[in-house]
Amino acid sequence: MKDHSPAGNAEDAPEIWTGRATNRVQWLLAAVGAACMALGIELAVEAPWTSGPAPLIMSIVGCIAAGVLVLFGTLAFVHVAVKVDEDSLEVRCGHLGVPRRRILLSDIVGAEFLPTITPRHWGGWGYRWRPEKGTCVVVRRGEGLKVKLADDHSFTVTVDDAEDAVRAIRDRLRVLPNGGAAEA
Repeated sequence: MKDHSPAGNAEDAPEIWTGRATNRVQWLLAAVGAACMALGIELAVEAPWTSGPAPLIMSIVGCIAAGVLVLFGTLAFVHVAVKVDEDSLEVRCGHLGVPRRRILLSDIVGAEFLPTITPRHWGGWGYRWRPEKGTCVVVRRGEGLKVKLADDHSFTVTVDDAEDAVRAIRDRLRVLPNGGAAEA
């Protein structure tokens, strides 16, 4: 359920805000990984062993290993799901939900809408960390949200309807017992 209520108090907001972002280009990369795996399997089944087993085994293992790394590495970041509930912000990646990050709202001191997050600024797609910027989950170019944490770190994620997510976080921060401060 998405928070489409007007900015105001937390009582007007739904109990849980959810959103997601998807990158269909990742499916193309996953297909490349699957093709590498298929090539390794075909080599294992069809290739003649005329030049000895070592080069063939190395080719088979190399193709399958590269395929597995590319396939599962890209499938983990085909989409990201974001959930804001009464006590936390949770980010889950891919179909298995890993990597996963759960941040308690009591650890958040501010939230801000970012109109454009690009993989290029973070060093590519995926789960990224940069000393000067903090941590980010980037699955596509576009809008996202950034939360500032009490330990002076930040966490950024690309997600559709990021403005609503920021509003939901800020509304919840206003009613926290510790008096969390929402950034404008």
